Amino acid sequence: MTRVLVVGSGLAGLIAAVRATDAGHRVTLVTKAALSDSNTRYAQGGIAAALFPDDSTDAHILDTLRAGAGLCDAAAVRVLCEEGPARVRDLIRFGVDFDRDESGITRGLEAAHSRSRVLHAGGDATGAAIETALVATVQERAKRAHALGGDQITIHEHTMLVDLIVTDDQGSARVTGALLLGPDGDRHTVSADAVILATGGAGALYRHTTNPAIATGDGVAAAWRAGAAVADVEFYQFHPTALAVPGTPLVSEAVRGEGAVLLTSTGERFMPAIHPDAELAPRDIVARGIAAQMKAQGGAPVLLDATGLGRALLESRFPTITAACRAAGLDWAVEPIPVAPAAHYWMGGVATDGWGRTSLSGLYAVGEVARTGAHGANRLASNSLLEAAVFADRAVRALDAEEQGPPFFDDLDVIAELDGAVLDSADPDSAEHADGTLVDRGTLQELLWEAAGVHRSGSGLTRAAVTLAGWRAVDRAGAGVAELETGNLLDLGRLIVAAALAREESRGAHHRADFPDSRPELARPHFSRRPESLTRTLLTVPSQPSEAIAC
Repeated sequence: MTRVLVVGSGLAGLIAAVRATDAGHRVTLVTKAALSDSNTRYAQGGIAAALFPDDSTDAHILDTLRAGAGLCDAAAVRVLCEEGPARVRDLIRFGVDFDRDESGITRGLEAAHSRSRVLHAGGDATGAAIETALVATVQERAKRAHALGGDQITIHEHTMLVDLIVTDDQGSARVTGALLLGPDGDRHTVSADAVILATGGAGALYRHTTNPAIATGDGVAAAWRAGAAVADVEFYQFHPTALAVPGTPLVSEAVRGEGAVLLTSTGERFMPAIHPDAELAPRDIVARGIAAQMKAQGGAPVLLDATGLGRALLESRFPTITAACRAAGLDWAVEPIPVAPAAHYWMGGVATDGWGRTSLSGLYAVGEVARTGAHGANRLASNSLLEAAVFADRAVRALDAEEQGPPFFDDLDVIAELDGAVLDSADPDSAEHADGTLVDRGTLQELLWEAAGVHRSGSGLTRAAVTLAGWRAVDRAGAGVAELETGNLLDLGRLIVAAALAREESRGAHHRADFPDSRPELARPHFSRRPESLTRTLLTVPSQPSEAIAC
């Protein structure tokens, strides 16, 4: 029986835990907050899949490749679109009640899709509906196992990943578990034959984000410190329309799919002059168009006019957004609402193959923490939940495959700008580490927003790199949850800035004022790893791991 440690409880983590349990593995599921807290819960738009007679897998593939701006892995895209319908049917079997109409399951149109193929639940509460159904499924599996006197699946909430355990396996590194920080403040090790990271993205890097506060990139940071390859971390997607009020609640792409339009502060449409698809252009184009218009009008938000949709449709189709508007004192049925871009989704992350395997044996990554190549430089709307389900399922299937070495990633390299400046944990006793300024999370978020946000430039990124190199995090050995999170964000901020400097072009979600055009010769992913001199075995454990230690 394989011992599997799953870290994270969004769609990807919950699917992995259920699938692994049903396959007969012994599963430990840990999550930093409550079981139901994740990015998944905040997803509004829906999940895209070619399920309808007027659609096709090939059409979904073409839309995904087009949105990815020349950087998609074609094989990963095909897997995503071909296996997606089956995974959506799995969700229905797990209890997700997608919205229905007289023709069957309701479907919507979103930006850059050539067909209406986006399923939603609870109007604009799709993620919450999926999360609720999968949490219930996981809890049912745990209850059933415990009733039979077993511990086939054990759940630990309010338990944070501190670092991965890396051991020597016949001359090569292998991940054999993790160091965790429990709700009582104690640290524990959990040994495992396989670790599946499903920790989500890192929206907390930025001043404005649609992500919850728990999205601090813990999995990518831990994998990087352990020596795993990461890829395309410069590509962070900024959702074009977050409500421009405290908390920046998301205003789904589906609102524009239903016919809402973007206006300047004086009431004129501006997107038709920027792209033929106007408000339904790919997300990076709409986000940049909004940012440019905001700059032209002194930083004021643009307006989203959904009044033409009518109160009845707005309140029934978008109850979550309606409630957010009402809480902000806005009535979007009678007046346009202020919107602005916000950090939303990370296309980059821990590099994986088509089975969720990373460059380190024993380590898998699924969901937003992973870079599968399916999204390229700019994710197609509503492909994120689909990717989480598809590749979480494949990662569990890979656990039973014949033992083989980790995948090899072409062009694996250490980005030059990372050398000596990226990681504060390289040498805790160094003078640079001791003399650095203790990082402040708010200041870090402001720096990333200004230098590595929607618009970037070589000069701004260079200044940011110098500033980041002079900051340090609290020593991880005695840090609490918030301090560990801020340390992770510092590591990831350095990675993103270095990667953005290295990509001297504009492509997808990465736009540089000094290199405004895409360069065909750079249409390839950037894989990188931590220098071996800085990668260290984080904990020493026996070559044959002991039984898991309960948190």
